[in-house]
Amino acid sequence: NIQSYANLPAGRFLIFKLSLRKEMANPEIKLPADTLEQALRHADLRVLVMVLFHLTGDKKWLSDDYRPKRDVAIISDENAGLSEEKQAELRAHALEILSSENCRVCINDPGNELMQELMSFCIGENVDSKYAPMMREMMGFTPRLPNVAEHNVSHDAAQALIVGAGQSGIAMAQALNAIGMDFKIFERNSELGGTWAVNKYPGCGVDTPNHSYSWSFARPYEWSNYFSKRSEIKEYIAATAGEFDLLPKITFNTEVISACWDETEQMWFVRAQTDGNQIEEIAVRFLISAVGQLNSPSIPDIMGIDKFGGEIFHSQQWPEDFNYQSRKLAIIGTGASAMQIVPEIASDVEQLMIFQRSAQWIRKIPRYSEAISDGHNWLFMNVPFYRAWYRFTMLWRYGDTLLKYLERDPDWTKADSVNIHNERHRKQMVAELEKALANHPDLIDKCTPNYPPYGKRILLDNGWYDAVSRRNVHLNTEGISEITERGVVDKRGTQFCCDAIILCTGFKVTEMASGLGVVGRNGVRLRDQWHQRDPSAYLGVHVAGFPNFFIMLGPNSSSGFGGSALFLSETQSHYIATCIHDLKLRGIKSIDVKKEVEERYTKKVDEAHEKLIWSHPGLDTYYKSGRGRVFSITPWPLVDYWHSTRKLEINCFDCQG
Repeated sequence: NIQSYANLPAGRFLIFKLSLRKEMANPEIKLPADTLEQALRHADLRVLVMVLFHLTGDKKWLSDDYRPKRDVAIISDENAGLSEEKQAELRAHALEILSSENCRVCINDPGNELMQELMSFCIGENVDSKYAPMMREMMGFTPRLPNVAEHNVSHDAAQALIVGAGQSGIAMAQALNAIGMDFKIFERNSELGGTWAVNKYPGCGVDTPNHSYSWSFARPYEWSNYFSKRSEIKEYIAATAGEFDLLPKITFNTEVISACWDETEQMWFVRAQTDGNQIEEIAVRFLISAVGQLNSPSIPDIMGIDKFGGEIFHSQQWPEDFNYQSRKLAIIGTGASAMQIVPEIASDVEQLMIFQRSAQWIRKIPRYSEAISDGHNWLFMNVPFYRAWYRFTMLWRYGDTLLKYLERDPDWTKADSVNIHNERHRKQMVAELEKALANHPDLIDKCTPNYPPYGKRILLDNGWYDAVSRRNVHLNTEGISEITERGVVDKRGTQFCCDAIILCTGFKVTEMASGLGVVGRNGVRLRDQWHQRDPSAYLGVHVAGFPNFFIMLGPNSSSGFGGSALFLSETQSHYIATCIHDLKLRGIKSIDVKKEVEERYTKKVDEAHEKLIWSHPGLDTYYKSGRGRVFSITPWPLVDYWHSTRKLEINCFDCQG
């Protein structure tokens, strides 16, 4: 009786509708034959064979006749290494089955054992069994969150505050909505999207394949490219917020300036400032930071930086009306943003001087700029299981598989690699670099890093080598002495006169949630607890002395070897929502991770990192804290982090009823 659910909170009703849809008689799938036949020409056959198995349950599709060849390319060959005969056979069977009047799903959830077999078959290599439950959830075969309709849990008004309406904040809001928890979101900017809203520089885009840089719970989206630009990603995040009716929960132009824990009330008292300088005060049971790590621009301490007479700004603060046509520009820094900006503007400026502190490892991605065909997008939107399995292949190839190549071999003596596999990757990237710069030998040394590949964030080649090879572009590796009224002076005393300076100098990564003015038990400030710019947190989420405070993409929870920030936000939002739901069921008002638990966890993190590339001697990276700890990224496979965040380990916390 649907009417009996009329008074459920929106999140509960959503879950009910979804479960009702699953419990209905299996609807017919019949697809139009003409459109389907055209679309199947674009199909990834390793994915298509999985679709056929789900629809028929026939294990002949898992025989050697149709076994895909292993392919480690990010955008793999759609023919999957199959013979032309088998390619035609697969497409013909798919056309017949999917356009049939009797097409039905035979297997919805394959279970863990069969799931492992299917994954291994699909990608042509053995997949560990621990990936099965994670991928079953990520592919929509099992429920993502507890079905709150089964529990009679009451919720007070405004129980939670999420700070930030970027991708982490939206994922968190969807999870709280699903468990029936009331919440608010404070966003300091005038629109949602986080980094994708504020970063408007030319060429801004994602360096993770779109189909892994997406959520399992959101409606399918028709991406135009395999690696999309910011406007599409921002649109995707906004569309997801609209899908789950989250927009009314967001208060824009409102910046949290302090949050203090009240031990008596067991509540967080939060003060926020609006763009009209009004102060809003609210009290909430749960405080969730979704501000991430890359939100506060880092401005370099260069002598004379305030003297420059032209325009100077950080890449995140790119003015919408900035005109770079036929002008002389200086770019300071050669990180991810510079790597995207330079190829975009190089042909339009009169002169461009790039000041590089250290060279970056650049990975060439075949088909990086390729558009997704209409036919392929049609398959994503219409063929059951196709999108789920395609997303799996992307998550696999751009996920944990690289980590094993980043372990430090104690017997390895080369300074610019850490093991034999890492050395092979180094040689491959050097060969690509030398080929790209064959006509510019003076640039080869400048562009060759002196540290192991993946020791810093790997950047994707979207035309960087072509751009720095242009006559009007100059790569300066001398270092900067000062900035004058007219331009930038390098350490040899040469001045480059310019009209504008663009600072591609990164972010205050260590700040994270401490920038919110958070004060926990006994008046301890989070900023002080993370002294010497050295953040730590249990599971990257909980900090001892700060009850009911949850951090998304916090210390040691992001990935330095692949993966997807949206995967991580989905994982952490699941964990936080599950924690809150569990506390409600237990009648517990607050939890605070035990100090010894957090310290033990941090020690395990440090010990694991000692064996990995980011602790390589002499390697300077923003992954390290002021004390030299690798504080930003996880040392473990993403699947291990997923398993560790499945449920609240209540014994690790001090609880207040």
